[in-house]
Amino acid sequence: MRFVLWMLMGMAMTEAADVRRQLIGVWELVSYETKTPDGKVLLPIGEAPVGRITYDKEGRMSAQLMRRGVAKFASNNTQQATPAEIAGIWDTYRGYFGRYTVDEKKKAVIHHVDGAWFPNYVGSDQVRYYRFEADRLILEADLPTGRSTIVWRRAK
Repeated sequence: MRFVLWMLMGMAMTEAADVRRQLIGVWELVSYETKTPDGKVLLPIGEAPVGRITYDKEGRMSAQLMRRGVAKFASNNTQQATPAEIAGIWDTYRGYFGRYTVDEKKKAVIHHVDGAWFPNYVGSDQVRYYRFEADRLILEADLPTGRSTIVWRRAK
């Protein structure tokens, strides 16, 4: 009986390691949408967003997503940005970094957030349900606005 338990534990650890191995690397953003509970599809950062998510073998991750074609500020000095310019870019960017773990039973990667554009994410665990399709990584999350789906393509 102990041997069977040992074998099952070993298989579970191997599966988690396999998922981690598949995650490791740089992924480029393909699409990002949220489906609201009433079925409406939202594009939180526009139709053709740009971004990258990175996972490393030491368990660190970083995700950066932004709307393509955002207008530049009047000044190149960040300290001279106007309140209107600052407010106007809030919805054009998403980003955070931290560590990650994999729960292969739930098919979830958990992002343990150390720093983020949205301060309320700091110290939180952001659960993303994963699946792989060819060179794509699809991450889904249940958010207050609905079910978010982000599609990434392995960077070349």
